[in-house]
Amino acid sequence: MSSELRKLWEHAGGQLPDDWAIVPLESFFWDTKSIAVGVMYPGPDTPGGTPLLKVGDIKDGAAIRPSYCISAATDEEHRRTKLVGDELLITLVGNPGECVVVTPEMKGWNPARAIAVIRLQDTSLRTYLKTVLESTAGRHLIDAVLNTTVQKTLNLKDIRKLPIPLPTDAEIKWISGVSEALTSRTTLLRENNATLEAIAQALFKSWFVDFDPVRAKLEGRAPEGMDEATARLFPDSFEESELGLVPKGWRIGTLDDLSDLNPESWSAKSHPDTVAYIDLANAKDNEIASVTDFAFDDAPSRARRVLRDGDTIVGTVRPGNRSFAFIHEPARNLTASTGFAVLRPTAPANAEFVYLAATQDASIEQLAHVADGGAYPAVRPDVVAGLNCVVPDENVLKAFHEVAAPLLVKVAKNQAQAQNLTNLRDTLLPRLISGQLRISEFSE
Repeated sequence: MSSELRKLWEHAGGQLPDDWAIVPLESFFWDTKSIAVGVMYPGPDTPGGTPLLKVGDIKDGAAIRPSYCISAATDEEHRRTKLVGDELLITLVGNPGECVVVTPEMKGWNPARAIAVIRLQDTSLRTYLKTVLESTAGRHLIDAVLNTTVQKTLNLKDIRKLPIPLPTDAEIKWISGVSEALTSRTTLLRENNATLEAIAQALFKSWFVDFDPVRAKLEGRAPEGMDEATARLFPDSFEESELGLVPKGWRIGTLDDLSDLNPESWSAKSHPDTVAYIDLANAKDNEIASVTDFAFDDAPSRARRVLRDGDTIVGTVRPGNRSFAFIHEPARNLTASTGFAVLRPTAPANAEFVYLAATQDASIEQLAHVADGGAYPAVRPDVVAGLNCVVPDENVLKAFHEVAAPLLVKVAKNQAQAQNLTNLRDTLLPRLISGQLRISEFSE
């Protein structure tokens, strides 16, 4: 068995040191019943019940608190998989093989059936096993055993047999520490960005949807959270518009009033030698997961939308997937798919307003609602540009720019740092797991 596993691993990941053992994943299990799938039939959402962790709640190896809950009766039926806070989870569909180290905060949750729950003899090995399974070699081995009849699915019997290299205890501890440090820092940056985005959206809603500063002045109060100079920019009354009351002097318009739609595209006669390409699948909730470099002649035919600083990109195919991003200090050859609508602000002070107006929940929900095309629902780019918005006074736009721009700049810098850490992880950890880089090399 050991020699067969070694051959499998080395075929996927290269030579292992002779002094390393290699064992099947199930050798770490508590017993033969230590792997199981989660809740098979969750029933209706039960507010106040037990949180049900679904594959969609897992991103980048971490879990967010589920919004869907199951009843006490359903939870009791599946008490075998109810989390106690020290398990390892593996997704079976979606992105099969993605792992989550369960934290104490997840105690009491119950995973859905598309997630395997594993209980280990030594829970301190969870980070190491996650690192191995999500390494390049681990991914190759998982991909090789996926059932693809209907959708890509990882089976429990194949999980049991996955080969795991076994270096010394000291090296396992060191590899786990490096992995945990990089993952924790990346997670913290993404959490900070979620907070910054929420602040920016809340500020936009207060100023341009709920009109809080105007309402405060109408009631004889000083607007909250702004200085007197900014407060003076807002009117103190409302007037009727075709969509209801708006601040006096403002009007209802569209994003087209404040931005240009798809202003630049590469052509056969005018293009760079290479493009840094963003596909629809690689942008979500203002995070660009990866950019692929192509020679222009080898790039996908959809790689045509030119991107500049301050642009907003919004996916027009399945817009409910939230494939959008704000572009900050891009490379000169950064290029988006024609599956995006590109909104370029007509003035620098419009940039943050356009981004937040186009990507607020109400806008994304509207685009998802009007998308048509059956199995391939989409909207035309001009539908994105035609989204209704209030058009405020120019000085208010400038004031909003001064407040919101630092938030989105910080988001962009955090994203760049997170990407650098991800690149470091993807370069360093495979070398550690394969024994190409040993702890002894750092202790000499």
